[in-house]
Amino acid sequence: MRRLLGLAGLLALPLSAWASVGLDTGDTAWIMTATALVLFMTLPGLALFYGGLVRTKNVLSVLMQCFVICCLSTIIWVTVGYSLAFSGGNGFIGDLSRVMLSGIGEDTLSGTIPESLFAMFQMTFAVITPALVVGGFAERIKFSAMLWFSALWLLAVYIPITHWVWASEGWLFKMGLLDFAGGTVVHVTAGVAALVAAMVLGPRRGFQTTPMLPHNMTMTVTGAAMLWVGWFGFNGGSALSSGGNAAMAILVTHISAAAGALAWSVAEWKRYGKPSALGTVTGMVAGLGTITPASGFVGPGGAILIGLTAGVVCFAMTNILKRVLKIDDSLDVFPVHGVGGILGTLAAGIFASDALGVFSGPGYAEGMAMGSQMSVQTIGVLATAAYTAGVTFVLFKLISVFTGGLRVTGDEELVGLDQVSHNERGYDL
Repeated sequence: MRRLLGLAGLLALPLSAWASVGLDTGDTAWIMTATALVLFMTLPGLALFYGGLVRTKNVLSVLMQCFVICCLSTIIWVTVGYSLAFSGGNGFIGDLSRVMLSGIGEDTLSGTIPESLFAMFQMTFAVITPALVVGGFAERIKFSAMLWFSALWLLAVYIPITHWVWASEGWLFKMGLLDFAGGTVVHVTAGVAALVAAMVLGPRRGFQTTPMLPHNMTMTVTGAAMLWVGWFGFNGGSALSSGGNAAMAILVTHISAAAGALAWSVAEWKRYGKPSALGTVTGMVAGLGTITPASGFVGPGGAILIGLTAGVVCFAMTNILKRVLKIDDSLDVFPVHGVGGILGTLAAGIFASDALGVFSGPGYAEGMAMGSQMSVQTIGVLATAAYTAGVTFVLFKLISVFTGGLRVTGDEELVGLDQVSHNERGYDL
């Protein structure tokens, strides 16, 4: 029998398979804490991180988008999202047996924790993923178009891919894909969707001719620090237990974040003569995103290598995307999250080890060597990216038709989305 992909996969098994396990209060307490940490990543962490990066006239629009996406994703997840992601079904989508969280009571277990808690923990992932995409179309999208896109994208992209990767019936799960905490499910989907969004909507008015500097780096650094702390719940919580796997996932998460921040700073220092706060925190996020899929499978040595690689490669991709390809991915979602998710998913196939070392021997499913595991990792990345790109493109085209266009007008963009979309200002000095 194949060794299953960590507790994240095991908890997708039917409840009958866990009848003899019983509730573990230690596991429950940790996942409750991890759930709060992951929600903290979006509100206020990601909101502040993104909010500081845009111009003053658009800060409230970004905060509002993150906040409303949290609310919208919550309702979708409770009504049909959780059921379609984790309940029965086939290799591509779940069934409707858990609609409105039907059948989940106080005593209903998922592994060693209440199923209500498992549903809530997974909900926080469904909240942050479409919120990450905001960075691809920041400062120019209609609020109505953003709402429609976030809702439909969650249903058509995030939920099916979650089922593919983390549900026991999912086709990528059955192939043996190693994705501990969301390299494909969260980062590749969000990064690719943001890239498609940037290409479909086109660049901001004045892109590459007018300076578009972050308006409040203090806010951005504060948000980045919150993301770093919250990521311990994101990766450590994905063990769905309070044991050694969770502890190691937290350790390698921290190591990769530090290595990514240092690598980006050095690369920026060499390229531009000075390291910046923006570069340092962006490198940190790259290190966090890249270690995510591998966090339950690698040790400290692997984490250092993954973080250093993330900092250098994601820095290079940021420059290539904007300066060479001239694509206005406003807040660098694809170079940081998309590329990081791809790197990390592939790295999981290289550095996975039962001994949690770097080259200590493979920790793959029984009978799988590095070559076959890397084939599975590559298929997972390509399938996720291709499906996300295709569906995201179609969704934007459809939404453009029934919202009368995706973008605000040129004059409205000059005024800023805070006043145009919300009749408010972020600052009244």
